[in-house]
Amino acid sequence: MNSLQELLKQREELEARIRQARQEQTAEAIATCRRLIGEYDLTEQDLFGTRRGAKAASTGSKVAPKYRNNETGETWTGRGKPPRWIQDKNREDFLIK
Repeated sequence: MNSLQELLKQREELEARIRQARQEQTAEAIATCRRLIGEYDLTEQDLFGTRRGAKAASTGSKVAPKYRNNETGETWTGRGKPPRWIQDKNREDFLIK
């Protein structure tokens, strides 16, 4: 039976071989990808579509403003958090007619 020290040494050697194999295979994969990208003239858009975090274009239309602050001309659609100028006030006074 192997001692603990021998087993730990074997594990270190195995992990080193794994790291080496991973580096070699990663380098080969990158080279293959670069060759294919060049061969087919691919772009980032071709490979990944829209950027991560980028929102897709909205299919809906913009909502017309429903309320107007007559003093400043600011408008609000009535959706989302109300602006300060209309908070705690009668909204009917600000309706766009």
